[in-house]
Amino acid sequence: MTAGGEPTREWFRNWFGEEYLELYPHRDEAEAGRAVRLYLEAAGRPSGRVLDLACGAGRHLHELVGAGVQAVGLDLSGVLLSEARRAAPRARLVRADMRRLPFGDSMFGGLTSFFTSFGYFHSRAEDRRVALEARRVLRTGAPFMLDFFNAARVREELVPRDERRIGVQLVTQTRAIVEDTVVKRIRIHSPDTDEPVREFEERVRLYSPTELASLLASEGLETRHRFGDYGGGAYGPSAERLILVGVAA
Repeated sequence: MTAGGEPTREWFRNWFGEEYLELYPHRDEAEAGRAVRLYLEAAGRPSGRVLDLACGAGRHLHELVGAGVQAVGLDLSGVLLSEARRAAPRARLVRADMRRLPFGDSMFGGLTSFFTSFGYFHSRAEDRRVALEARRVLRTGAPFMLDFFNAARVREELVPRDERRIGVQLVTQTRAIVEDTVVKRIRIHSPDTDEPVREFEERVRLYSPTELASLLASEGLETRHRFGDYGGGAYGPSAERLILVGVAA
């Protein structure tokens, strides 16, 4: 949020920092391992380096490196990249915006985007820009995997509000679907002290499977497989995830 309480177009520049790690200190490492195995099994072992787009704190990078993959992690958050450095010390890490990848054409033999790290931007054109950049840095025939939430399930099971304590902090999260975007507002404060309230916002566009595959195809990324979970189960309206695996055409 801005100082005046208005939402910022680029909310992600403020949210994925120390507060994010406070709220989500532990993620599921076993889940990351299943996601990486699905990529390697469905896409085939990539030839050359793999770019993990929006690598976050590095749990998937850790699994990629452990599987013998030469991995490069990219993220905009310096805080999360510091965590990724500890999680995957052998991976190369780069801080950059995924809309403007700092790599030459056809540099990578594979690409991954895990745990709903897509659809963050103000416009669909910016999302397409991410797909265009991903295709640009991939060699023709290189496999990609885009792991996204299941929009149909999000719409059906959205929890409008929850509240919990983390230590002395009280965290209130409210959620709503505004047009085609799920908007989450996070309020963190200590009810027992005069510590100021911290407020953040998270926005992710809701893409159906057809919409997402079409967007990728328009920029040269051809979907060949569609899964609903990290075990390779079929996609359906109640599936846990929407996972697209394909190649750079």
